[in-house]
Amino acid sequence: MPAMQRDSAGADQARALAFLADLSETLAVSLDLRQTLSEAVNRIADFMGAEAASLFLLDDYGKMLECRVCVGPIDIAGLRIPIGQGVVGRAVAENASQVVADALNDPRVDHSTDSDTGFVTRSLLCAPLATARGPIGALEVVNKRSGGAFSADDAEILRLIAAPTSLAINNARMAHELVQQARMKREFDLARRMQKSLLPRRRRNGFPLLGVNLPAHEISGDFYDYFDLPDGRIGFVIGDVSGKGLDAALLMVRVASLLRWIGKEGAPPEEWLVRVNEELCQTSLDGRFVCALVGHCDRLAERVQIAAAGFPPALLYRDGEFTEFLSGGAPLGILPGMTFEGHEIDLAGASLYCFSDGVTDVRDAQRQTIGSEGVREMILRHAGASAEPRLRGMFSELKHLRLVDDTTLLLIERMHPQAPEVLLKRSFPAKAEQMREIRSLLRGALDDAGIESAIRDKLVLAVDEACCNIIRHAYGPELTGDIDLHLTSNDGVLEFRVCDTAPAVDPAQIRPKPLGECRSGGLGVALIDSVMDDWNLQAMPGGKGNRLVMHKRINLRRKSGEEHE
Repeated sequence: MPAMQRDSAGADQARALAFLADLSETLAVSLDLRQTLSEAVNRIADFMGAEAASLFLLDDYGKMLECRVCVGPIDIAGLRIPIGQGVVGRAVAENASQVVADALNDPRVDHSTDSDTGFVTRSLLCAPLATARGPIGALEVVNKRSGGAFSADDAEILRLIAAPTSLAINNARMAHELVQQARMKREFDLARRMQKSLLPRRRRNGFPLLGVNLPAHEISGDFYDYFDLPDGRIGFVIGDVSGKGLDAALLMVRVASLLRWIGKEGAPPEEWLVRVNEELCQTSLDGRFVCALVGHCDRLAERVQIAAAGFPPALLYRDGEFTEFLSGGAPLGILPGMTFEGHEIDLAGASLYCFSDGVTDVRDAQRQTIGSEGVREMILRHAGASAEPRLRGMFSELKHLRLVDDTTLLLIERMHPQAPEVLLKRSFPAKAEQMREIRSLLRGALDDAGIESAIRDKLVLAVDEACCNIIRHAYGPELTGDIDLHLTSNDGVLEFRVCDTAPAVDPAQIRPKPLGECRSGGLGVALIDSVMDDWNLQAMPGGKGNRLVMHKRINLRRKSGEEHE
């Protein structure tokens, strides 16, 4: 090759590399490519010395190519070409560049656009916009301004130019998808919080209803509710909206509100469902429907009235025997004019279980649904426990199976005020080497109670400081003895009791100092004061022994299920 030709080739390579670097930088400036791509295609046309250039992208179905950006005398934006048809379609179908030196006589060229516009295509190049998952479109340049034909060298340059273009488009699409996913997550989180806010708070002190709800996915189509009626009875609802996702969740909110609003009038359950059904049939549910069970009970849970619409049978359990109460009507929102069957139940000494089909549809190890018989067996296994531990045990068992649908259960029975639940009871020698095990046991007990980790760690640290102060200061290096640690939960309040048999201290002398003034190792009382809601130190009679009682009110979230507190 003569020296002049080598110099010219080297200059062309340097110019191409400089253009590629400049184009890549331009495309990387913004993830919004609508304006950036238009500028890029203009610059590509100028660099390639072309009369026109266009950029095609595959549609969402991967079947058609649509012109998104074009420059030149003819506007073909919006032109759609099937894959495999014409030069552009073949470039994508074959994932290979297409070189057309003589467009007038090349069968690959579709001249219909030329016929419609009067533009004459003489020569063209087309390079696929390739990605790791295959082409996403094509970049095409038409007619050299010099009048000559595009060459294989031109095709290689266009292929190189297509690489940063396809990369920029792919990155922009992924960024858009991430933004959409983040938006959808925010919407799902909002819907989930809204659903939780509609669930009733757990009432204690003998309140005869207890409900739990466990979504199979981010948000639930199930719901339950209970409320006071003017005559002193309690109204209750458990329901299941057909379908999944945000639409079902929003319909659930609407239906739950409607059931509560009509139910508060205190009409018999079968009439209650008739009115709700008529309301729902008058508005469009987009093919969805609602299964529900509604009812009333007295405060002592001796008499219960229920009616159901397309809901699984309610199960009455008394002395090892079950009685089923079948749903007496079709789901709500399908046909107007429906009637429903009511049941009046003697609940004295019995328990009534009302549950969505998510309970019967859980799958066992053989991927078979447990069905109504499996639910009965589960109730029998946990029948000896009081109401709250019973429901937690049942839900723990369900979660170890395969949930395929939202799961909700409402238990109605006469409940007696419960003694505080013991979460941890431990007696140990007052020695520093014991504290590692005690911290681990305490952390596990708080985890089982559903305490979030940040609060859990503060509580563990406060109790650890209390025990260490007893070891260092109450017993000291000369005395030996034990420490009794007792952790209970009662109505959302954690109580920590720490007792010793060391010489009694004067509680009046134990006062917290500001944390900033405490030396390392002397944080005990100040830390307890900042973490706990209240605390009290008492010296035991006889001059021997001390008792520290600390309280912390907290919302408990049991790992075995979601009980709305």
